[in-house]
Amino acid sequence: MNAKRILLPAVLAAVLTSVFAVRGEGIDDYLLYVGTYTGGAGKGIYAFRFQPSTGKTVSLGLVAESASPSFLAVHPDHGTLYAVNEAAVYEGGNGAVSAFAINAGTGRLTFLNKVSSGGRDPCHLTVDRYGKWLLAANYGSGSVSVFPIRSDGRLGEASALMQHSGFGKDPRRQEGPHAHSVNLSPDGRFLLVSDLGLDKVLVYKFDVATGSLVANNPPFVKLSAGSGPRHLSFHPNGRFVCLINELSSTLTAFAYDADRGSLREVETISTLPQGFGGDNAAAEVEVHPDGNFVYGSNRGHDSIAVFAVKGDKSILEPVEYISTRGKTPRQFAIDPTGNFLFAANQNSGEVVVFRIDRTTGKLAATDVILKAPSPVCVVFVPAR
Repeated sequence: MNAKRILLPAVLAAVLTSVFAVRGEGIDDYLLYVGTYTGGAGKGIYAFRFQPSTGKTVSLGLVAESASPSFLAVHPDHGTLYAVNEAAVYEGGNGAVSAFAINAGTGRLTFLNKVSSGGRDPCHLTVDRYGKWLLAANYGSGSVSVFPIRSDGRLGEASALMQHSGFGKDPRRQEGPHAHSVNLSPDGRFLLVSDLGLDKVLVYKFDVATGSLVANNPPFVKLSAGSGPRHLSFHPNGRFVCLINELSSTLTAFAYDADRGSLREVETISTLPQGFGGDNAAAEVEVHPDGNFVYGSNRGHDSIAVFAVKGDKSILEPVEYISTRGKTPRQFAIDPTGNFLFAANQNSGEVVVFRIDRTTGKLAATDVILKAPSPVCVVFVPAR
């Protein structure tokens, strides 16, 4: 169980610890948590122990039973894991968000509490840099919720709920708002929300003292009709944002104004190789910690698309499209050292590990394949 947190010095220490952990400095033993869809063979959250220096992994099995904990987030002090619960587990059809205490020695998770997500089908969440607030995107109802994090890691009831409205071009997928991801700016002052149903990235001013959200000025950036914005990733320099669009299978690069919290489109390119004519839905995007490459996943083509970042204007150049050696790669994650990419193949029940060439950005499949039913999301926590 978590020790009680002392907020001011402890939060500063937690942030510093988190920075070094993300860079992978001085750490060679991680817990790797996999969020899944349940209802079939999956039962909840699975864990593995991972050693970056050798690439070795060891399965720890099911570490927490939970209803469709499809997306995960870790507190900056690495003591608590948070998960969305997409299944309708609350009255009114709302989903939930759950908190678990992390045992950094065994990898086991201890359930702390669960609260209503404030909307239907929560699909994404993030923790602010100080570990005070959890923010979640409700896909089904098209809303965003903010929850206070108590000193023991438990969640309080929502402090803010922002409901989106409108619709997009596609009558089947964009009949209403569908908030798909929540991403805080590097300085924590703004929240960027990708709404697949509206073809918008909405921007809110975020007050870390109160957990409140207020529409920014400008309040959003509009994508081409039918794009279906899904997930985004900040470049390490904080001046650019890469957004993956699910419905159009494209990647959009934005210039980001950190003072105003505004986005300006630089370019949009396909995530698919020329000549591919099958069905596809893009899913995840991540800028490499070095800032030189961008990775995106394709479900249908079942690949990771690799792009090089050229110059200081975030111009993207295709490098390769490599099979994930499985079906329906949903989320993927680059490990804290920047040397490995873990691709979660949802429909083939496995997480396939690739080694990253830091010079070319290219991926090379290793012989490491982690078995997990309906894997969706992968996160890392320093182990003891």
